[in-house]
Amino acid sequence: MHYSFRRKLHALIAVLAAAGLITTLTAAPASAGGHRDTLGDLAAARHKYLGSATDNPQFADAAYLKILGKEFNSNTAGNALKWYATEPQRGVFDYTLSDQILNFARAHRQFFRGHTLIWHNQLPEWLTSGTWTAGELRAILKNHITQVVRHYRGKIPAWDVVNEAFNEDGTYRETLFYNTLGPGYIADALRWAHQADPQAKLYLNDYNIEAIGPKSDAYYNLVKSLKAQGVPVHGVGVQGHLALQFGYPTSLRDNLQRFADLGLDVAITELDIRMILPADDAKLATQAEWYGNVTKACLAVRRCVGITIWDYTDKYSWIPAFFPGEGAAHPYDENLLPKPAYYAIRAALRGR
Repeated sequence: MHYSFRRKLHALIAVLAAAGLITTLTAAPASAGGHRDTLGDLAAARHKYLGSATDNPQFADAAYLKILGKEFNSNTAGNALKWYATEPQRGVFDYTLSDQILNFARAHRQFFRGHTLIWHNQLPEWLTSGTWTAGELRAILKNHITQVVRHYRGKIPAWDVVNEAFNEDGTYRETLFYNTLGPGYIADALRWAHQADPQAKLYLNDYNIEAIGPKSDAYYNLVKSLKAQGVPVHGVGVQGHLALQFGYPTSLRDNLQRFADLGLDVAITELDIRMILPADDAKLATQAEWYGNVTKACLAVRRCVGITIWDYTDKYSWIPAFFPGEGAAHPYDENLLPKPAYYAIRAALRGR
């Protein structure tokens, strides 16, 4: 039987509510002023989530946490679920950091995305320094995925299983996993994650796949192949690390729709829109327009389940350290005050 996106989402909400993870993703009551107050409320009214990533050092900032808990109805651990954090020694698992963020999300009735089970960066030294046969690495990978997903079974409803598997030209990225195991590691990872939690939605996630092109085509073809083989893949995560100087991905909506047409959920998973500093009114206005357009693109695609901003404030931005001379990428400034981008997201969610 074919179910609409809305029925699927409502079924997921019911499961999460029964587990005590959330109360609802439906709209909160209107305030006395006649409008809903938060981005999360507005997104929920459209049967989506609007979330933020966060990291453990931010938990020392009470003002930051107040906004994080109130404004958003979804949360993602930016680093705490990566391999170096969850399995720092072979076979020794540590969920201290990830539990801190998950517990915050549950306390604030937020949807929680698991990021990420396999990535070529931020791997523990014991893994990257080893010399592994294919059989050894396959066993290590299976155990890691199984242990982490099983630990959070019923608590994390969506996982980025494989992160950044392709190069810009659509060829496979030559990682430890690809070089040792070949491209089949992706299908295996999805199968193992599904075995560990059959209810979780399993995603492939990458950057620079916002527009239709060689890299997004590679994912499109991979997903078609995986589905034809019966491999459990449920979604594609479009990261959304955009930059004003490179232009807006005008085929974003069509790209999201073509993945949805394969029977997948899609999500904007790591949205930020950077600029060459210093910021000025014109750049901030363009940035706001882009944030609004990304939001509208997701709203226009029934199976686009939501948007995650890769931390909501410039105060904790990853951009300056990786792109010197660039920044101001988020909807809140360094003083935790909303920028034009924040109001553009609100307007888009309200259909304006």
